[in-house]
Amino acid sequence: MPTLTGSFDVTMQAEPPYDTRDGVSLGRARFDKRFHGPLEATSVVHMLSARTPIPSSAAYVALERIEGTLDGKAGAFCVTHVGTMNRGADSLVISVVPDSGTGALTGLTGTMRIRVVDGKHLYELDYAL
Repeated sequence: MPTLTGSFDVTMQAEPPYDTRDGVSLGRARFDKRFHGPLEATSVVHMLSARTPIPSSAAYVALERIEGTLDGKAGAFCVTHVGTMNRGADSLVISVVPDSGTGALTGLTGTMRIRVVDGKHLYELDYAL
C-alpha cells in the first residue's frame, strides 16, 4: 500500500453551538480544503463536535468529499473522521468510505493521517486501488 505525503490549506466556517447544557456544547462547522502534492484536490468537510468544560477534552465526527487527482488519477472519494481528545491525549482515525471512489479512483481503499507542524497542515495517505 503506497503512502503519499503532501500539504493542504484549510479554511473553517463555524456555526454557533446548537445545543449547550451543563457546560457541554455541540457544534457544527464546515471546512474547505485544498490539497497539494500527489493528492491535488479540493474538499468540503462537514463536522459535528462536542466540547466539554475541560478544555483538553472534546470529540468530533465528520464527512469529507475529496475531488481531484490522486497520483495523476482523476476522480473523487469520501472519508470519515472520528476524533477524540481525552485530557490532551488525542486520537484521530480518517478512513476512505468503502465504494465511494469514482472515475479512476473507483475501488479506492485507505486511511489518512493529518499533522500540523509549525502551523502547516500535512497529510499522509495510505491507499490501494
